Amino acid sequence: MNKPGCGTRCRPSRIPVRGAVCATRLPAYSPSVCAVMAGASSFSAIADWLHDLDDIARARLGFIRVVPATTTMWRLLTRLDADLLATVLAGWLRTRTAPAVPRPRRYRQVIAIDGKTLRGARRGDGSQIHLLSALDTSTGIVLAQITIATKSNEIPAFAPLLDKIESVLGSLSDILFVADALHTQTNHATEIAAPGAYLLIPVKGNQPTLFAQLKDLPWAQIPIGDQRRDRGHGRRETRTVKAVTLTTPGGIAFPHAQQAVRITRTRTITTSGKTSHETAYLTISLPAANAHPTDLQDWARREWLIETSSTTSAM
Repeated sequence: MNKPGCGTRCRPSRIPVRGAVCATRLPAYSPSVCAVMAGASSFSAIADWLHDLDDIARARLGFIRVVPATTTMWRLLTRLDADLLATVLAGWLRTRTAPAVPRPRRYRQVIAIDGKTLRGARRGDGSQIHLLSALDTSTGIVLAQITIATKSNEIPAFAPLLDKIESVLGSLSDILFVADALHTQTNHATEIAAPGAYLLIPVKGNQPTLFAQLKDLPWAQIPIGDQRRDRGHGRRETRTVKAVTLTTPGGIAFPHAQQAVRITRTRTITTSGKTSHETAYLTISLPAANAHPTDLQDWARREWLIETSSTTSAM
């Protein structure tokens, strides 16, 4: 419905505001987003940006007669329920996503989980705000995020983040999650397996026993499953994937792991000819029939997407 003095169509049941302020009387959200995108990093800067607009631009944002004061903007924005707002926006963005093109037979939804520190956002004690986010790698939409508590880290936030993702998608069944080595945690593997989801995760020094088990596998005897060569950004890169089903009695020291994966990257700088080699070990809870080496090659590259696609700034 349209409220007096508001040139935008409001949905009061969908605006997550705490307290008694009626959010439908002030279309402050759109200009706040625009101001932050334009570089505003404080409440007063948001208000200044709005006051500097001409009448036509203000009208397009819903301000027909008056422009709110800085204190009004502050009261409204500080009463936003940030978690509920993120959930509402994620759902709205999913409805705005273009219909998917016909998907290949082996298509699987991949969600990348990663932590990120907000630029320009600080708590009252001066500490920066850190989020754990979940990105749908097929659409680039951030489905959910959790604010990391002060003096805590990303690990306790993992399970609550899964709950938020499920509230947006309705189900986690058959989804593949990818994350960095910090989340190579046995509890995380169990939490993901419980709703029928799967996990592709790198293994590094934070899991020394598991890392040693993967490294000691007879990789020289395992054939190459997939190999790709790329050229760009002043370098040549070759990525080679080998995968083996884990048939060792008792498996390895990680729950639900079905395959061990080794990815070798060889990079050559075209101007200098300098070559570097990098070997990564991973586990995946999907069996070989549902995760071919070509799939593993693609999925392993999805985790970095959240680094480049969900850059976040805040006040």
